[in-house]
Amino acid sequence: MIRSTTILAVRHNGKVAVAGDGQVTFNDTVMKHNAKKVRRMHHGQVISGFAGSTADAMTLFERLEKKLDEYHGNLTRSVVELAKDWRTDKILRRLEALLIAVDKENSFMISGSGDVVEPDDEILAIGSGGPYAQAAAKALIAHSSLSTREIVEESMRIAAAICVYTNDNIIIEEL
Repeated sequence: MIRSTTILAVRHNGKVAVAGDGQVTFNDTVMKHNAKKVRRMHHGQVISGFAGSTADAMTLFERLEKKLDEYHGNLTRSVVELAKDWRTDKILRRLEALLIAVDKENSFMISGSGDVVEPDDEILAIGSGGPYAQAAAKALIAHSSLSTREIVEESMRIAAAICVYTNDNIIIEEL
């Protein structure tokens, strides 16, 4: 199965940044080095990223965009409705991906089992390298004066140095 991994979202000092690596794998083979897994949505007001099956994630991106339009950019309502659809729809519930979606006020991780998680510490990470990126971001927030963008970039570089399914071709979007 073709997989895309490692997305990190950090909210810090009034900014939020989302980073994704560029690696796409097929089983244990790297297929692509510079995939774009992070994108802006709803007139640039929402940033979303995915880990998991690429085709499944593209379907979910489209569904999230429709929900954002339907609920006039209300991210909280949009992700809850997407999670409900994803969990209950016969076809959607077979999709294998995770999404992160953020706006200026909210950060969410959405899964196909109906989960909508808002983090306590303003850090979300998904994918194979997610735990490494999350740990690095926690340490950098606690022990550095780096900007939000610098924190996500350095955290992703640390994850790429540890996780074989994560590379350092990093794309960052910031609000």
